[in-house]
Amino acid sequence: MKKILFVGSEANPFAATGGLGDVLGSLPAALKAENPDYDVRVVMPLHSLVKQEFRDQMVDVCEFIVPLAWRKQYCGIKALTFNGVIYYFVDNEYYFKRKTLYGSYDDGERYAYFSKAVIEMFDYIDFVPDVLHANDWQSALTIIYLKTKYSYPKVKTVYTIHNIDYQGIYGFDILWDVFDIPYDQKWIVEYDNCINLTKGAIVCADKITTVSHRYSQEIQTEYFGTSLYHAIESNKHKLTGIVNGIDYDLYNPVKDKQIPANFSKNYMTGKATCKEEVQKKFGLPVREDVPIIAMISRLATHKGFDLVKYVLEEALEMDIQFVLLGTGEKDLEEFFAYVAKKYPEKASAMLAYDKNLAKLLYAGADIFLMPSKSEPCGLSQMMASRYGTVPVVREVGGLYDTIKPYNPQTGKGNGLTFVSYNAHDMLDAVKRAVELYSDKEQWKVLVENAMSADFSWKNSALQYIKMYNTL
Repeated sequence: MKKILFVGSEANPFAATGGLGDVLGSLPAALKAENPDYDVRVVMPLHSLVKQEFRDQMVDVCEFIVPLAWRKQYCGIKALTFNGVIYYFVDNEYYFKRKTLYGSYDDGERYAYFSKAVIEMFDYIDFVPDVLHANDWQSALTIIYLKTKYSYPKVKTVYTIHNIDYQGIYGFDILWDVFDIPYDQKWIVEYDNCINLTKGAIVCADKITTVSHRYSQEIQTEYFGTSLYHAIESNKHKLTGIVNGIDYDLYNPVKDKQIPANFSKNYMTGKATCKEEVQKKFGLPVREDVPIIAMISRLATHKGFDLVKYVLEEALEMDIQFVLLGTGEKDLEEFFAYVAKKYPEKASAMLAYDKNLAKLLYAGADIFLMPSKSEPCGLSQMMASRYGTVPVVREVGGLYDTIKPYNPQTGKGNGLTFVSYNAHDMLDAVKRAVELYSDKEQWKVLVENAMSADFSWKNSALQYIKMYNTL
């Protein structure tokens, strides 16, 4: 039996803000399904955002005191079983009774405490993992502490970088006071004259992973690796990339109760019903013959919105409808509101985020635009594919790994792609998608290819098992 403990700051459906939550909510169960002999567990903070329905299912496991530099802090461990996996919750209201998961002035101290608590709890829960799998900077210190402060020589460690832009960077004045790292071990976390927790985990971990193969290559370059690429490049012998999956039960057009009508690749009538509902919800003319191009995203420049902003009005000269769902940078919100007002028959923008509306767009749109400047993995292109909405993406990160360009001559490929970060290259890919849409036979093949692509967690789980076995 292999005992694997995932450590992270969030997990669906308990409390999550993004892809990390999806991974810790789905991958552990997928590992268990592929190898029932694995004892897979997860630990995360008991955030105040965890709903009462889950709290009611938790059992109290133990209580103890966590030493962190000069502090002695209370810790309670609660647990529940979800999808066959034990989830532990670190309970401390001083640190985790907050309205948000991140963004507090003391995030460094909060997650240092969490990391210490995770290792301290081994003695109390009678569980020492064979593999401790930490995720992003919030749990990087679990790996650093294991190598420097605790004696668990048989515990192997894996560190997953979900997004290299978030590294846990702090000044050296809090090296011991907050992070409980003595000055003779300063070199472990030292990078660019700062504390860098991700760098420390990279140095100390037995294996490093990213959430796509392409991203593991990209972060070894100065452009994508930001200030850390030297540390990553020098530890590349430990690095591998494994693309994320999506929950096939949650995103299933055949059984999804959150969409107006169900459908499958062999029976697509329901998709037309979903498309009509999209047009009604977003105040656009109900037309079956016009392709709907959708975007669902945070409105941030690195998501490619500067490209969209540059050529959207030119794109609207085509016979298309454009729908946006998301919030973010104020200038982008103002731009899309302006376009929607100027072209009410062709464009609509809902400056909000609504999970039900997102599902509706995945199901009812025809084309899904995702022109990211960087994208460690990306999940939206997989979700859109699952519902027969053809992705148009830039060949970067996980988008490159998951979406392959359609070739009308061979009938191979599951989307449309472009390479250069250039507005008119993106527009060309959109135009190619619109032209294919008008060729109903070709479009049918492309949609079937998109819906047939396997983005389940099964493939990812098998690759993780292979990687764990090398340890």
